[in-house]
Amino acid sequence: GSTGSLCGLIISLFNGLSVGSNVLIARYLGSGDYEKIEKSVHTSMTMAMVCGLFLTVIGFFASKPMLALMATPTDIIDMSELYMRIYFVGTFFMLIYNFGAAILRSKGDTKRPLLFLCISGVTNMVLNILFVVVFKMSVAGVAWATVISQALAAALVCYTLINEVDATHLDFKRLGIDGPMAMDIIRIGVPAGLQRALWAVANV
Repeated sequence: GSTGSLCGLIISLFNGLSVGSNVLIARYLGSGDYEKIEKSVHTSMTMAMVCGLFLTVIGFFASKPMLALMATPTDIIDMSELYMRIYFVGTFFMLIYNFGAAILRSKGDTKRPLLFLCISGVTNMVLNILFVVVFKMSVAGVAWATVISQALAAALVCYTLINEVDATHLDFKRLGIDGPMAMDIIRIGVPAGLQRALWAVANV
């Protein structure tokens, strides 16, 4: 309860960038520009990894100061900080899933991203019970359950993209950021991210 809105505020903007990827790839699919599809796929996934690493570092070092600014009660601030630090490890995987799912949705594939999310959600629930009830890991158990479930969703979406036979095929050797492509993703994605973040701002 003390971390949800704060986590949402920080992550919303970056998750919004996946909307930019979705729109851009769908546009190139519509025009049949397969070279740009390939560039945008690899630029998107690279941006997901870079942003994920950035969020992990920010979350690790800024968790307690941000919680203090929100006047989090002293009797739970240490547990809240622990939860947030572990949770932000999972943002790397969360962004990979969101960007990967955006790529699949751009060509009309909405079923597999939903399936992966369902598998991740069920895994999260099972691990919550295992870590908290069985292993008595308390807050850390809940956080690690979230991270592992997010990693599973990311692995599933990456596996799917690696095995695609069209222009959305993912090849880790081709990862890299194309400057103009990245700017288009940012131009479209930032307004979407800001819109999501504004709801979290109000709650914070």
